[in-house]
Amino acid sequence: MLHVILYAIVPIVVVMLAGFISGKKGIFSGEDAKKFNKVVLDYALPAALFVSIVQASREDLAKDLKLTLVSLFGIMACFMLVYFVFKYCFKKNTGADAAVSALISGSPTIGFLGFAVLEPIFGTTPAVALVVAIVGIVVNAVGIPVGLSLMNASLEKQQPGSTKKESAWKPVINALEQPVAWAPILAVILVLCGLRWPDWLSPSFDLIAKANASLAVFSAGITLSAIKFSVNWQVVLGSIMKMVMMPLVILVLGLLVHMDPFNLKMLVVSAALPPAFSGIIIADEYDTYVATGTSSLTLSVILFVGFCPLWIWLTDMALKMF
Repeated sequence: MLHVILYAIVPIVVVMLAGFISGKKGIFSGEDAKKFNKVVLDYALPAALFVSIVQASREDLAKDLKLTLVSLFGIMACFMLVYFVFKYCFKKNTGADAAVSALISGSPTIGFLGFAVLEPIFGTTPAVALVVAIVGIVVNAVGIPVGLSLMNASLEKQQPGSTKKESAWKPVINALEQPVAWAPILAVILVLCGLRWPDWLSPSFDLIAKANASLAVFSAGITLSAIKFSVNWQVVLGSIMKMVMMPLVILVLGLLVHMDPFNLKMLVVSAALPPAFSGIIIADEYDTYVATGTSSLTLSVILFVGFCPLWIWLTDMALKMF
């Protein structure tokens, strides 16, 4: 546990704090953070995912079928539960507000913090990359399109004609067109086809891939520096549902289907990650639920420092019992 705190949690806090201070001092702005995020999502993270996965074997992929199913059903079940809770338990909330809540408190920020958290704890292995890739595809290619569809339906109901009539598949296609989605899918296809990746090609991808974790965490600090933080019941509930409910659901599902213990531990930690920053970006674009959503994100980042080692310990205890 001390290793987890010193090698995974403390470095994230230090780098995020550096980004936060830089933002407060005006060295970098929210616009700079968006540019850093662009580098992470379009270059560094796809390179890291591709190189790591392409070094795996068919046997490794076959073992990860349960991982894929638990990720899909567990994360999306929590996603929809957050949506319904925030829509029907808070009278002032609209369907659009609830959709943003689901995009934030129902989605882990796997793209930004996945490698930064998992590699120091579990090592630099293809298994870590597969977890990051699978959870990332669920969040980006399933969660975001569902959230956007729910949001647009609510906005259209409030103001008919305010949104464009588009195919329900368009958000899915847009998500799959992003490098962070198609790069790991391409790597999986190459592995399944039995095509061996030449070792001499990896260094060309490794250089930009190594910038992924540090740049993502630094950018997250800048983003948080621009957020006005306030606490209310919705902020607290959103943080609890993200930091407690989602890892618990994943842990229970993984135990029920007898997932590989190593994969289960990684998946539980992934589920315990703070909310996805993409939800804040979407909230800002639609000017919907921005203040509460960003405050929930900030509180979850703070709580993650304690919940990450706690969930690793709880998962170990559960695995010994079952």
